[in-house]
Formats: sequence, C-alpha cells, structure tokens
Amino acid sequence: MFDHMIETLRKTSPLIHCIINYVTVSDVANMLLACGASPVMADDIHEVAEMSGVAAGLCLNIGTLNSRTVDSMLLAGRTAAQRGIPIVLDPVGVGATAYRTKTAETLLRELPVSVLRGNVSEIKAVAGVASSTKGVDAHAGDAVTQDNLPALSDFVRNLARELSCTVAMSGAIDLISDGNAVYVVQNGHPIMPRITGSGCMLSGVTTAFVAANAQDPAQAAVAAYAAMGLCGEIAHAALRPGQGTGAFRSNLIDAMSLLDDDALQNGMNVQGL
Repeated sequence: MFDHMIETLRKTSPLIHCIINYVTVSDVANMLLACGASPVMADDIHEVAEMSGVAAGLCLNIGTLNSRTVDSMLLAGRTAAQRGIPIVLDPVGVGATAYRTKTAETLLRELPVSVLRGNVSEIKAVAGVASSTKGVDAHAGDAVTQDNLPALSDFVRNLARELSCTVAMSGAIDLISDGNAVYVVQNGHPIMPRITGSGCMLSGVTTAFVAANAQDPAQAAVAAYAAMGLCGEIAHAALRPGQGTGAFRSNLIDAMSLLDDDALQNGMNVQGL
C-alpha cells in the first residue's frame, strides 16, 4: 500500500512552497531537504503567486500569524488551486484567539485544501467542537486514547467528509481520514513535542509526500506521519548519555535523510479502521 513513496519523493524532488511559522522556518526547510524535497520559503505578496506557479505543493502554516502573510496565503492558494497542486493547511493555535479561528475558517472556505493537518485541539477547534487549546500546543485533556479512539475516529471521518479533504490529526496516536477509511498511526516518541517545530516539520513532510504521491493524498499523508514518527523513534534511540532535545533535533533530521522505503515498511505502525 505504501510501496515506493519515499523513492518517488526522492526521485521527483518536488518544489514545496512554504508560507509558515518564522520560528521554525529553518527546521522545516532542513526537514524537507532531508526527505528529498526542495523547499522555498517565499511569503511576500509580490512573488507568492509566481512561486506557487512553479511549485509542486503549497504548505500553509498560521503559527506566527499576521495580516501580511494571510493575504499572501490566499493569493498563493488561489494560484495553487488553478494549477491543481496540493495545499496542506496547518491551523496552528486555532481556537486560542478569534483572529486565528477566523483566519483558519477563511483559508478553508476560500481554498481547496487537500490535507488539514493539526493537533487534536486544533482540529477540534476547526470543527467548532469544545477543546482546550493551550496556546499553540494541544491540551492533555484532548489526547487520543484507546478509550476514545472509536469516537474520535468517527469525528475525523465525518470532518473529512464535511470539508471534502483529508484530515490528519496528530498526537500520541495519530488519526488520518479521507472521509471513508480511517488510519491509526502509532509511531513516534514522547520527546517529539519537546522540540519547537516538530509539528511544523510534519506539515512540510506531509506536503512533500502528497506532492510526490498525488494519486492518493490520504495514504501519502499516512506515510508521512509514519515516517516522521519512525524517525522520532530512531532519533531518540541514537541519543547518547548526557544528550537531550538539541541532539534529538539533529538526530531527527539525520534519521529522515537516511530513511528508505524498506525501513519505513518494516517500522511503520499503521492500522486501518
């Protein structure tokens, strides 16, 4: 099912146009290079349409939100829509402020988003469901557990149908649905949320996988989630005594740069519902 996705990504090296969180822009660029894509971080309104005119995928991230980049996101997104290239939206911190919520609603209404990717609190907020957003982080009270897995699987499936896109909800247990199948991904390590940008990097990687494997965005998103989680496991296992989150960040990028399809197939922990 997930055969040759990394090989295809590395062979095609898709150009991924990112308008993202300036706190994590370097990490996302390096992770995109590590997975085999070519990143470009252009957000000025005078060039975003032209850049999306030559890109293979568009990654939009509202982490460091401002009115200038919102206009750029809409213009780039309309160009992407005209060309039929995938748009991945990461509604960082939606629900924390009215401006973030309004911006996410506008982007979803105006653009044909291929994948909506966020943590549990963010995805609930997009759906208008009560959540406990903690700034830009998911609240522990919103976590996916074995007990609430059936209910949240139905929630993700129904939201994907409502929005007509793939919904990818991240956490200790990831849930991804195209409105029909629901995939449960249980790769990863608890240290991953302790570095700034792990979610932003995942959004970039998801855009790259979807751009390179556009025939099935949902399965491409599942592969991206499994790849990122597996790299987190590898990165943690490679830590030496006395090393912490700084070394983990470097190990994470190293692991992605060395990952191949065989390692992904053997290491991914994915179930379909």
